[in-house]
Amino acid sequence: MDSIVVRGNGPLSGQIPIAGAKNACLALMPATLLSDEPLTLTNAPRLSDIRTMTELLASLGAEVTALQEGKVLATSCHGEINPVADYEIVRKMRASNLVLGPLLARLGHAVVSLPGGCAIGARPMDIHVDALAALGAEIELKDGYLHAEAKGGLKGATHEMRFASVGATENFLMAASLAKGTSVLKNAAREPEIVDLAKCLRAMGAQIEGDGTSEIVIEGKDRLHGATHPVVADRIELGTYMLAPAICGGEVECLGGRIDLLESFCEKLDAAGISVEQTHAGLKVARKNGRIRAVDVTTEPFPGFPTDLQAQMMALLCTAEGTSVLEEKIFENRFMHAPELVRMGANIDVHGGHATVHGVEKLKGAPVMATDLRASVSLILAGLAAEGETVVSRVYHLDRGYERVEEKLAGVGAHIERVKAS
Repeated sequence: MDSIVVRGNGPLSGQIPIAGAKNACLALMPATLLSDEPLTLTNAPRLSDIRTMTELLASLGAEVTALQEGKVLATSCHGEINPVADYEIVRKMRASNLVLGPLLARLGHAVVSLPGGCAIGARPMDIHVDALAALGAEIELKDGYLHAEAKGGLKGATHEMRFASVGATENFLMAASLAKGTSVLKNAAREPEIVDLAKCLRAMGAQIEGDGTSEIVIEGKDRLHGATHPVVADRIELGTYMLAPAICGGEVECLGGRIDLLESFCEKLDAAGISVEQTHAGLKVARKNGRIRAVDVTTEPFPGFPTDLQAQMMALLCTAEGTSVLEEKIFENRFMHAPELVRMGANIDVHGGHATVHGVEKLKGAPVMATDLRASVSLILAGLAAEGETVVSRVYHLDRGYERVEEKLAGVGAHIERVKAS
């Protein structure tokens, strides 16, 4: 397996372009199943997860063509559709479950394997099942597959989710767009990726109101048409690269970044002593003065602090002045990066869903192992500020969510390289 070698070398300077959002694109791509006309996505990220979704959609009968070096995805689903999403593809990625709602809406039936992805918690499918069952679907689990059927088609309904699940909100939105009548989703997820999907569906002819709030109203349509839609900027990639100058010093401008995508995160950076300035081109980030200050962080659904930035924030707080407490309230198994940071000299105590980080003066380079997508990049960030050389192994996780990470960080002065497996 490939590894990433990082050598701490001081302040960074320059610009980093932010790609389209992986999590938005993975929800937008299955929307092609809702129409027999083409759906074109621009500003698409070039990631292995996107290739996995392409493979899945192709197995269902859709066509996906990557243009402009992968930055544009031309999709179409005008032929015969296969209703079975096979385990061998679905097991690779959690977001594969997002074909369930569109298949049900278009065909009235679907057979979708239980999904895989990073091992960061249970992330149950029952929230998705309950949401689609509210629209009239009958769903049962047999031999590891969800067998779903909507006799006579899906019908509009009001449903309140017990947890504001992003994926379940996306499945409900797509399914309800072709359901008969009016649907209301309460306690809906509010993430920018939800708003982006709703914008795309509206461009395809759907009638949706309230996206970005906790209550979304969808008027079902008989059919949707084609559209062209730009993928929103990736707020997790944005936050990750904002932390690079925060950890190393210097000043970096993240092109395409917007404060409204990460307000709670920016508030924590300000409290830690990091300056964030909106420019005409993006966000300019720099450490204000000297050593950063400790801050407490609790992960919450949007607009709270993103769970997908918790590992990276921990890397920053390892060298903060004082003690920080991080509480993980989204996924119960998301502190697996902590022991690897301890190998680099960090002082971290983990108890259940809490991690206490006692700031140290300096981290030291060490061989470490990535356990999941966000953990892998947190170790790279830590390596940027550590004395000596850090070797991050098992970085296949990294390629699922970060586009050309070595190239982007090297472009602002980081000493980083990928070592190919022999």
